[in-house]
Parts: sequence; structure tokens; C-alpha cells
Amino acid sequence: MSDQRTPQDHAELFSRYSWVRKRHRLDERRRRFMRVPWAGGAVLMLCVAAAMLLANLPSTAMYYEHVLSTDLSLLIESPDHVVDLVFPRDMNVEKLINDGLMVIFFFVVGLEIKREIVCGELSTARKAILPVMAAAGGMLAPALIYLAFNHGTPAAHGWGIPTATDIAFAIGILSLMGDRVPVSLKIFLTALAVVDDLGAILVIAIFYGGAVKWGFLFLALAIMAGLYGLNRLGETRISYFLIPAFVVWGLFYYSGIHATLSGVAMAMIIPMRPRYSKPYFFRQLRNFTRSLERVREEDERFPDAEQRYYLQRMKDLSYNSIGMSYRLEDLLAPYVTFIIMPIFALANAGVRIDLEYLDIFRYSSEGGAVGMGIFLGLLVGKPLGIFLTSWAAVKSGFAEMPGGVSWRMLLAVACLGGIGFTMSIFVDALAFDEEFFVNQGKIAILLGSLASALLGALLIRATMPAVKN
Repeated sequence: MSDQRTPQDHAELFSRYSWVRKRHRLDERRRRFMRVPWAGGAVLMLCVAAAMLLANLPSTAMYYEHVLSTDLSLLIESPDHVVDLVFPRDMNVEKLINDGLMVIFFFVVGLEIKREIVCGELSTARKAILPVMAAAGGMLAPALIYLAFNHGTPAAHGWGIPTATDIAFAIGILSLMGDRVPVSLKIFLTALAVVDDLGAILVIAIFYGGAVKWGFLFLALAIMAGLYGLNRLGETRISYFLIPAFVVWGLFYYSGIHATLSGVAMAMIIPMRPRYSKPYFFRQLRNFTRSLERVREEDERFPDAEQRYYLQRMKDLSYNSIGMSYRLEDLLAPYVTFIIMPIFALANAGVRIDLEYLDIFRYSSEGGAVGMGIFLGLLVGKPLGIFLTSWAAVKSGFAEMPGGVSWRMLLAVACLGGIGFTMSIFVDALAFDEEFFVNQGKIAILLGSLASALLGALLIRATMPAVKN
């Protein structure tokens, strides 16, 4: 049969093909970029710069502040005011980001911590002892440096700000060095950052919550206890856990404990074991494969109705042979890295440039030295705490040095621990009510994190000139 299509039809088909090919290439580039370890940090830096511009340009500063302050609460009210409900109470755009979206960030952090404890680098005492001790020292030293400048002042409550490490930036910078860095050192930094995240979560829960309303908290704990029971009974359907998670978040929000901690608590309850066992998976896979082969021999069309049935069953088999915890971590991690954390940076890194805020080394007996405590805590306290506790752990025989790693290498990587950013800014917003303290804290976090990143990168280049994996 001859081709009956007109030149216009061919032109239209070619145009569609070109558009599909361009879209495919863009998707490939996007996926490759998202897989690069430093990509998340690069996007965060762009959002920090955008937030600073929005907060300081005369044409955008007012709109930036007003958008963040916009009320988002839902009002349900009857004409006679018998029904008068506001949910969530006192919610605006900024709080929705910090108390709502960041729950997903903390949920993924909780899943990562659980994975490392159950089957990762923290699964045995031998593996865990060095990163645990290093992380403890890396939290204690900056807190002490901060308190040395601010003890007895209204700023003392911010001691938790310089204790956190931002894993996205730290791992991203380390990855830029390629095969200069031993694999064992990358594993050490990752495990340390995971323990550091756990420590930061405990600091927030214990020291930066409000007055606890025990009724809401006990109800949330009762729901989580029921979900834990479902987990122990072998329930693996995701809806049984995620739907109650929204209720738990609301109860945490009103309980006085920071709502983001509900994400960590729920992550600890999510089942890790898959619905289908390994023997069942391979047995069913063989059965479905034989069925597909049999159908294909009878009919060359692929896939027909029966084959589609078997393919859907194979898809369900594969999906449920991976634990819910792993599935959720893989699903949510890109959204956290490239959407939630950048939005958090846009909402929280926008500080109005003021000479008062930039003078981070100013000290007064009445107000202390928020900027100095945070900056030196990150730049000096973090690497010293990580390095000295690691040295003590190895020399005392409690821990072993990572293979192929020298003390100079460990010190270089310890400097990357001073990159605080996400968690530090989060604690800064919780620690202070005064605008001056909050904004100067953010400036000090940005400067301290930048200085730590530069120092760490320079030391890594100097100490690891030709190390191969």
C-alpha cells in the first residue's frame, strides 16, 4: 500500500518526533544532574542567593516578607458560631514550610538513620563506635565554644545552633575530589553525618520544644503504639501507616513538641521487611516468566490482554519485594533534595543586609556574641571536636581508623563537619524570638559554613593528592 500522507503530514510527524527527542534528552540531562552528589548543594546555594536578593531588593523585599506572613489556616464557622474551628491554628506560609514541609525532610532523615542502624554503617558496635564518638565530640565542642561567649546572656539559648552538620553540602564537596578520597573516608563522613542528624533531632526535641500539652502527646503516642503493633504483626500496606501519620503530625503540632519530630517518630515505625520473601519472589517470577513465554508462542502480539495481566503481577511482585522503608526513602529523597530543602532555603535564608547583622564578631555583656559563637563553633569547634574524639577513640583502642586514612585526611574531612546550614538555620529559628538574634545567627551560619567548606576543600586537596579507590 502506498503512503497516502501529504507533505504537511510528514512535516507534522517530524515536528512531533523532534519535540519528543528533545524532551527525552532534557529528561536524561535532568536525571544525570540529580544523580550527581553535589547537585543538591548547588541548588541550595542558588536558593540562598535568591532568598538574599528577594529580602534586600527594594522592589521585592516587602512582597517577600508579606508572602511568608500570609495566613493559611482553614476557618470552619457556622452562622451562629456554634461551630468555630481554625486548623492549623496560627499557620502561615513560613510555618507551613518549617512545620509542615520539613516534616518530610525529617521523615527521610529518620529513614536514613534507621537504615544505617539496622543494616548499615551503624549496625554493629565495631562499625558505629568511631562515627558515634566523632559526632558526639563534633556537637560538644561547638556548643562549649558558643557558651564561652554567651553564657549568662539572653543569647545562651542558641548553643545548639553550631552543633549540626549539613550532609548534602559535606558529601557534595567530598565527592568533587573524585578518586582522591578513599571510600572508607566517605563512609566515615556519611555515618558521622547520620549520627549528627540524630543528635540534632534529640537536641531539638529536648531543648527547643514549647510547653508540652500531654493529652495531645499521649494520643499521638497511642496511635504510634498501634502502628508499631501493626508492624510487628506483619502489616506492610503503606496506607495503614501514611494516613495516620497526618493525624500524628497534627497532634504533635498542638502538643508543644515541634511538629517536625513526628516525621522522625513515624520513620522509626515504618516496616523495613518486604511483603514477599526471597523464595516466594523467585518462585513467582519463574511462574510468571513461563506463563509469558507460553502466551508469546501462541500469539506474536505483545503484550496482549493475558500478557498485560502477567506483567502487572510481576510489577506488583517486584514492588512488594522491597521493604516499605526503602521504597519511601528512594521515592522521597529527590523531592527533599530538590524541592523541600530549596524551598526551606528560600523561606529562611532571606536576611536583610544590615551592618548590625554583618558585625558577627561584636560582643556585649548584655547581649553576648551570637555571631561569634556560631561562626567559631562551626569553623573551629566542629573540626576540633570530631578530630580530637576520633584520635582519643583510636589511640585508646575503642575504635579502628578507617582503612587507608591518615590523621591529616581525617582532619581535612572533619573541617567539612562545620558546614551547618539546613539544620543550623532550623535550630536558629527555634532558639530565638528576637529578630536581631535570628538574623545575625543566619548570617553567622552562612559565613561559618562557607569558611568551613573552603577550608575543608583546600585541606582535602593538600592532603589527598593521589589517593585511589
